[in-house]
Amino acid sequence: MTAILVKCPHCNSENVQKAGKQPNGAQRYRCNNKECTYTIFQLEYKYNACKPDIKMKIILMAMNGSGIRDTARVLGISTDTWCIC
Repeated sequence: MTAILVKCPHCNSENVQKAGKQPNGAQRYRCNNKECTYTIFQLEYKYNACKPDIKMKIILMAMNGSGIRDTARVLGISTDTWCIC
């Protein structure tokens, strides 16, 4: 059995523990670093629109006047994506 080293994607701390699972089965982790502003995170996402960098791009494109279809085409996600992650 091999151990997977998990680091917090926000502060790169190795002080991480498992924190249950999402309804879709994805493992959640908790960062125990006191200085880290994010406590719960996932390593892998089922839907591309739930990834933190894609969510920020969606927000920026919406603020710049891009429509739903344009945003979906550019980012490679579905137009009917509704993700509460």
